[in-house]
Amino acid sequence: MILFYIFIFIISCLLLFWAGSWLIGALVGVARYLRWREFVVAFYIMAFASSLPNLFVGINSAINKIPELSFGDIVGGNVVNLTLVVALAVLASSSALPAESRMVQNSALFSGLTAVLPLVLIADGALSRIDGVFLICVFLFYVFWLFSKEERFKKVYEGEEKKEEAAHGGFLGFVKNSFKIILAVMILLVAAHFIVKSAVVFAATLRVPLALVGILIVGLGDTVPEIYFGIISARKSQNWMILGDLIGSVIYTSTFVLGLIALIHPIEIFDFSSLVIARIFLIASTLFFLVIIRTGQKITKKEGLLLLSLYFLFILTEVFLR
Repeated sequence: MILFYIFIFIISCLLLFWAGSWLIGALVGVARYLRWREFVVAFYIMAFASSLPNLFVGINSAINKIPELSFGDIVGGNVVNLTLVVALAVLASSSALPAESRMVQNSALFSGLTAVLPLVLIADGALSRIDGVFLICVFLFYVFWLFSKEERFKKVYEGEEKKEEAAHGGFLGFVKNSFKIILAVMILLVAAHFIVKSAVVFAATLRVPLALVGILIVGLGDTVPEIYFGIISARKSQNWMILGDLIGSVIYTSTFVLGLIALIHPIEIFDFSSLVIARIFLIASTLFFLVIIRTGQKITKKEGLLLLSLYFLFILTEVFLR
């Protein structure tokens, strides 16, 4: 039975990867048609697309009355985003990742605050529906801030209009990509459902808390789209998209996704022992990421190696201290 669910889990993760990549491609076409800035495209389009697995895993977890799986998934996913994802992206890039823009600086600070906000709210043992509403309001506040000034999200692609129309098919391409988005979302929903079912079996077989399964297994599996997009963007020198996707993924999952899950079913965690290590490393990786961004205003390959080492230290600590 366990071998069957391992097979189902692997197939579901592959579907997440395939559908997520397909979805990202379709959303890029839509975003370029709308003429948005690279950072904003990555934040609202790429980050939204790559956060859909977390959203669907969270919704299915809430429906099955095991929302603690989603909480572990998001905590573990944020650790992966702030360490492994950015490390692989900067190592794959030909140069350091620039972050001197004031908008990027402010967004990075906001992402750091939202990454640890769920840990503060659940300190009393529960993430209530009121907490969920508050998290969604925090997300809407950032949306309002970014779109309050046109120069923050609009960009004129001079000399690229004909090239973009040829690449994405103009309005017909926009419609085609919209249908691709719908189909990819349906696939993500089905794959997420079987990931939740498999995670329950893993937890029962291995006799480990669901939150820990979410941190080590589901959390890493759901960040595959971010890892894939980060490496591809680095190779194409789309450095602004890397940071937009990274920062957006953290903000999306920590506020909107987790808030929506709490509205469907409040999250209660009576035993925090399975989350102690993840909470420590999430705070550490957040602080380290912010220090890098706000002091050097760029992420170098040396700092990427340090972030990669921090991720492996997190995994080793989780495994050997259990």
